[in-house]
Amino acid sequence: MSKAESVSFETTLHVRDHCLCLAAQRAARALARRFDEALRPAGITSGQFSLLMSLNRPEPPSIGSVAALLAMDRTTLTANLKPLERRGLVETRVDPADRRGRLLVLTAAGHAVLQAALPIWRRMHAEVDERLEQAEATDLRGGLRALA
Repeated sequence: MSKAESVSFETTLHVRDHCLCLAAQRAARALARRFDEALRPAGITSGQFSLLMSLNRPEPPSIGSVAALLAMDRTTLTANLKPLERRGLVETRVDPADRRGRLLVLTAAGHAVLQAALPIWRRMHAEVDERLEQAEATDLRGGLRALA
């Protein structure tokens, strides 16, 4: 049996320095940690903030539409909803138009948490935007939307 060829260290360095996926993952983790720490006084994580904000609509959204917006599968979304439901921030209700479907409702307590978290999010976002020049931030957001 022949010995498998190994990938050179130079290739490893090239991937480290050029891989968009790795760069996006690293940036996402760093941003999430920063926002998680900032949102701690509001009692939520950055992921929970995004989830609660996605429910802040005039009409309760379906599980499928929220999963699509957050680029999550339904099973992952359901798992992420459970702690928010236990805290009384979100309710799952039967869709009156289609009894098989479920709608997600942001409760009064959920609205209160969002109201407390929003100034924190705004402050943190201003700090992040400050680190990027405005044109870079706009280009980055556009590029990330194109990839999503």
